[in-house]
Amino acid sequence: MLSGSVEFQQTIARPAVCAGVGVHSGEKARLVLKPAPAGTGVVFRRTDLAGSDTSIPADAEHVTDTQLGTTLTNDAGVSVAVVEHLMAALAGVGIDNLLVEIDGPEVPIMDGSSAVYCELLLQAGLKQQSAPRRRIRILERIEIEDGPKRASLSPAPDTFLTLNARIEYDDSVIGVQEMTLQLAPGMFARDLAFARTYGFARDVDMLRSMGLARGGSLENAVVVDNGEIMNPEGLRSEDEFVRHKMLDAVGDLMLAGAPIAGRYDAVQPGHSINNLLVRKLLETPSAWCWETDVEASAVVAARRSAAV
Repeated sequence: MLSGSVEFQQTIARPAVCAGVGVHSGEKARLVLKPAPAGTGVVFRRTDLAGSDTSIPADAEHVTDTQLGTTLTNDAGVSVAVVEHLMAALAGVGIDNLLVEIDGPEVPIMDGSSAVYCELLLQAGLKQQSAPRRRIRILERIEIEDGPKRASLSPAPDTFLTLNARIEYDDSVIGVQEMTLQLAPGMFARDLAFARTYGFARDVDMLRSMGLARGGSLENAVVVDNGEIMNPEGLRSEDEFVRHKMLDAVGDLMLAGAPIAGRYDAVQPGHSINNLLVRKLLETPSAWCWETDVEASAVVAARRSAAV
């Protein structure tokens, strides 16, 4: 993007519709994805509720719960849960502006991955807009630690986000998994979108007693039970677990409000630490700056002139 070309904001070319069940609420919901003007960002709108204030901006400041998913809530108390898989698909495909109308409290889990949402967006088509895309350029390293969990953002020379994640479980079917990928065009749909959410059979009764996982099944989650995969079809890849953690991170980092140019590193990542990391970033003005390809090209040109 530094050779003179400029990356522009994108929305979808035409509306798209899907429906499914919420993994925690067990309630059915219908999504209508609609194009939005440049500069809008991603906005959810609850169509099942009366009142004028049912729009919920998709940004880190509106995150109110990170227990087994990311929940957004507006100032009027209207919320939408489990937004991360859809947000990850938007980031991976390159959608900046979108209106998401939903007639329920929770984004459908579909098959537990982002694959259905990626396919839906690509079928709707991508529409380039007139405004240049802004990215968040990481200038200095920031880090969050929470017991064994760590997550950081640090400077990197590329215009795309590089992700590294490491997970470790006592269960032998998972063990230790680590992966590094760059969020370049096409990478998300190819390497991460298919990875499903996962859980342990021993936790199912506890989660349901807490009002969670009411819509969970082997059709929308990988279930692990003492070293065995309960799903008849098995895993989609041996490292599907760490890939899903990276998928979640892409969705959670999208709530910064723009693509991030830098490097994300995490050990035992989760929604809570991802949200804390994004909040710390936005609250640390010295750690980042806005950047467009026009600005980046000017910096490169100035450096070349100085070198001559």
